[in-house]
Amino acid sequence: MNIGDPWPDLDEAEVRVLAMQRKLHHWAKTDPGRRFDDIHNLVYDPFFLVVAWSRVRGNKGGRTAGVDGIAPRSVGFGAGELLSELRAHLKAGRFAPQRVREKAIPKASGKVRRLGIPTTADRVVQAVLKLVLEPIFEADFKPSSYGFRPRRRAQDAIAEIHYLASPTRNYEWVFEADITACFDEIDHTALMARVRGRISDKRALGWVSAFLRAGVLGEDGLNRETITGTPQGGILSPLLANIALSVLDEHFADKWAALGPNWTRAKHRRGGGAVMKLVRYADDFVIMLAGTRADAEALWDEVGTVLAPMGLRLSVEKSRVSHIDEGFDFLGWHIQRRAWRSRTGKRGIYTYPSKKALASIVDKVRKLTRRAKHRTLADLLRRLNPVLRGWCNYFRHGVSARTFYYVDHFAFWRVIGWLRKRHLGLNMHTLVRRFLPGWQIRVGKLEMLRPNKVAVTRYRYRGTRIPTPWSSPPGKIASPVA
Repeated sequence: MNIGDPWPDLDEAEVRVLAMQRKLHHWAKTDPGRRFDDIHNLVYDPFFLVVAWSRVRGNKGGRTAGVDGIAPRSVGFGAGELLSELRAHLKAGRFAPQRVREKAIPKASGKVRRLGIPTTADRVVQAVLKLVLEPIFEADFKPSSYGFRPRRRAQDAIAEIHYLASPTRNYEWVFEADITACFDEIDHTALMARVRGRISDKRALGWVSAFLRAGVLGEDGLNRETITGTPQGGILSPLLANIALSVLDEHFADKWAALGPNWTRAKHRRGGGAVMKLVRYADDFVIMLAGTRADAEALWDEVGTVLAPMGLRLSVEKSRVSHIDEGFDFLGWHIQRRAWRSRTGKRGIYTYPSKKALASIVDKVRKLTRRAKHRTLADLLRRLNPVLRGWCNYFRHGVSARTFYYVDHFAFWRVIGWLRKRHLGLNMHTLVRRFLPGWQIRVGKLEMLRPNKVAVTRYRYRGTRIPTPWSSPPGKIASPVA
C-alpha cells in the first residue's frame, strides 16, 4: 500500500529500512558494549514511518480503535496527512502518547486478560520504535528465548525440549514456571535500566518511557495510571517484555558457560552435579535439568531471586517440578517420555496435543456448528476451515495423527448434524446426495478441510542456527537510510 506524494513507495521504503536495520544489528553484534546515541532521527524518518504504517494497517488489530475512535484500516487517503502531522510532532519534540483503551478478554481458566489498545498514531510510533530497537536488542538476546522474536516459533521451543530430554542427553527433571501477571507487574525503573544498557539517545528513551506511563482508560470509563507493567496489545510491549525477561536467559546462559566445554560439563554430571537449560517462550518457560529432584526444587528460590529485581514473581499455583516420565504441558503440547513403539525396551520422547488444546478446538467447533450460527453451509465452511487449518498446522509437527482423526470425526459429524437441523424436511439419503457427494462436505469449489488428511511431520531441531532477518556478512550490508 502506497500513501502517495511526497511519501516514498512502500517497496523502496522496505529496502531502505532493512538496510539500516542490518547496520544497527551488525554494529550491536560486533560491539556488545556499544550504546546507541543518535537513533531518534530514524523514528521520524519517512522510510521508517511508511513501513511502520504499512504494518500497523495490515496488523490483525487494524480494525480496532483506541481512545481516538480511529481504526487504522478506516484511514484511507488521510494516511499521508496523519503521518505528516505525526512526523512534525516527533521532530519538534511535541509528541505525547495517549491512554490505551482497555479491552477485557475472557480466558479459559475463567480469569480475564486485559488488553490495552493504543491510538492509531501511538501504534505507528510504537511500530517505528520496534523497527529501530529490535535489531539492536536481538544482537544480545540468547538462543533459549523463542517468543515474539523474528523467525522463531513455538515449535522451536518444543524441538529443543525434545532434544534435551532424549537419549543420550536425558534432562529428566522439569521446572515448569509461570510468572504472575508478567505484563502487568514489570518494574519500569528496572526495565528502563536494561534499555539504557544499549540506548543512550534521550529522546528515544523518553518515548519508550512515555508509552510505559501513558495510563489506561478502563471499560468502566475511569482513568488509571500505569505505575508498573507494559500493557498487552501494544506493538512495542512484546519486545519490552523480552528485554525484561532476558535477565533469566542471561542468568542460565552464564551458569551453562561457567561449566566450561562439553568434556568438563560431562565430568560435572558424572560427579553428581546438576546441569540445566532454560527454554523460554515470552513469559512461559521451563528449565530442563539433569540431576536430582532436590536440584530442581532449589530452582524455586533461584528463579525467584533472578526475577525479583524486575518486579516479577513466580505463580505458586501454576509452577511445579515434574519428571519427564510423568509428562508436562507446555505451549499447548503434552511432552512425556514413554515406551518407544515397536522398539522393545527403549523409551522415547513423545509430543502430542494436550488435553486442554484438544478441548479448546472441540469447543470452537461446537460453537461454530450451532444451528443458528450460520445461514448457509458455505458461510459455515468459511468460518470453520481457517480454525481447523490453524490448529492442525500448529500441531502437525508431533505425534498427532490419532488426535487429528478424532477432531476430523467430531467436526464432520457436527457439520452433518448442522445440515440435518437446517434442512428438517430432508431425509439422510437426499441430504447426502445434495451436500455430501462421495461423503465429502462440499459447496461448489468450497470443501471442508479434513484434519485426518493433514500430513504429520517431525519438526527439524535448529538449535542455535536460527538466523535473524538482519544476519548478513558486513560486506553485503547496504547503505543506511539517509
